[in-house]
Amino acid sequence: MTSATWTPTRRRLADTAPAALAPVCACVLALGGLAVWTATGNAGTPARIGVTDARLFLPSRGVPETAAFFRITNTGGARDRLMEVTSSDVTDGIALSTHRMTAGGAAYRRPVESLPVPADGTLDMSPHSSDVTVPAAARWETGDLVPFTLHFEHSGPVEVLAVVVRPGS
Repeated sequence: MTSATWTPTRRRLADTAPAALAPVCACVLALGGLAVWTATGNAGTPARIGVTDARLFLPSRGVPETAAFFRITNTGGARDRLMEVTSSDVTDGIALSTHRMTAGGAAYRRPVESLPVPADGTLDMSPHSSDVTVPAAARWETGDLVPFTLHFEHSGPVEVLAVVVRPGS
């Protein structure tokens, strides 16, 4: 045997075994944790969006816009985002917005690009939180149903009918 040839010996194998054992144990432990997480139904649960309580405020005479509100429930394990709202009854100008209070106690509406829908949670729009700003149509009357399509980042579009109601009802 020459010095250029490497031959494993029991001593060399015994010295390197503990060094190889640590990464192998870490991999087995991580794989076991992922298997338990998956078996309990927590892995890969996508957002599951449902829309209820859809209402559109009856526009006041002479006011150019009104507001629509939706209760958006996500029963899935992943968060989602409401990106856009469209309607076949309204050609243009629908926008998402949030409501903020000023230091003086006045409320103002601020346009936003999207609204978050938490995993296993609810986005409950109201005049005190967030809404969909809609150009007013004089033809709407209390009780009318107005179609809306809510577009989500991951869940795709959801169609819903909003009932026209008087503000405060």
